[in-house]
Amino acid sequence: MKPLASPTTKLLIAVLFSDEELLNAAKEKLHEKYGAIDFESQRFDFAVSDYYKPEMGWPIYRLFWSFEELINPKDIAPIKIECNEIEDQLAIQGKRKVNLDAGYLDYDKVVLASAKYNWQKIYLDNGIYADLTLRYEKGNYFPFPWSFPDFKEGHYNKMLLRIRELYKQQRKNKQ
Repeated sequence: MKPLASPTTKLLIAVLFSDEELLNAAKEKLHEKYGAIDFESQRFDFAVSDYYKPEMGWPIYRLFWSFEELINPKDIAPIKIECNEIEDQLAIQGKRKVNLDAGYLDYDKVVLASAKYNWQKIYLDNGIYADLTLRYEKGNYFPFPWSFPDFKEGHYNKMLLRIRELYKQQRKNKQ
């Protein structure tokens, strides 16, 4: 059986931030690299963990951006590396105030890229892993046992469903 070409996916950046000015700078840099942002979520309080507090300060917020241009899922590894470089450029005295988790969404799942190994993550390239974060089934997103705590709570589901609708429309328009 011959392998099929990969369908395009929706580029998604899950952002943690504690500095509004640096958030705007990150948004501008991402726009320059990946084009127009077609969806920006509301801001969510990020209170499920203190993990980032020593580095980022407090309070910390989560938001999501999706991009108009669809991507090949294989491109998520270099995109994650570029996001890490932006984080470093915007760091203050070596401490990140913006954390950019690149990922993608397709019809069936949300995948985030990670530079951290764990047993469930699949190696992609250049030290980057794919972390299957949520699955879509019967009109909603569901976490896995290893999903990040904030994704497990379901607070983002409505917003992700909206991005999924944008993705479906884009795919339909390209046919």
